[in-house]
Amino acid sequence: MFTRTESFREFIRFYPVVSTIIAIHFLLYIFTTLPLFPNFWFKATFSGVNLYIREGEYWRLVTPIFMHGGFTHALFNSFSLVLFGPALERLLGKGKFVLVYLVSGILANVATLMLEPLTYVHVGSSGAIFGLFGYYISIILFRKHLLSQQNSQIILFICALSLIMTFLQPNINITAHIFGLAGGFLLGAIFYTKKRD
Repeated sequence: MFTRTESFREFIRFYPVVSTIIAIHFLLYIFTTLPLFPNFWFKATFSGVNLYIREGEYWRLVTPIFMHGGFTHALFNSFSLVLFGPALERLLGKGKFVLVYLVSGILANVATLMLEPLTYVHVGSSGAIFGLFGYYISIILFRKHLLSQQNSQIILFICALSLIMTFLQPNINITAHIFGLAGGFLLGAIFYTKKRD
């Protein structure tokens, strides 16, 4: 389930949403790096800056989900998406996967706005990716049969490890990780509870 055996073309065909998100990650990285583009403009316009959001630049609740602080940051988050996104995209369908991903990321950014200082600046898709973890946990609790015991254990282990690392690594948006995870879980809980009823 979390082992990728597809060719590059097959991956794009089978998982168009995950592929598109990863492409956006690296396009925006290129736009903020290569001197051919107005690098500073992209960074200044699309980063999450709490002060500017308070002043009405509400697009900054969405755009930081696709921005990253450097190549390693973009690569790590994209790799996490390659591992854990495809199975959920196939399970939920394209529309619902986009909903879970974006709503989790936006909730993470809203929580960052509410709980962090006005001077706080943030970028990265980790809040949305933690939302995928949260959704997987809702599956484990409410729809066990959709995941094997081995895959459930993998998800719980990776999620626990990622949460621990959240508090150990510097320059991590702890608020976004926690609220992204909670947002994804709540979306799954709402969906599966309604479906059961």
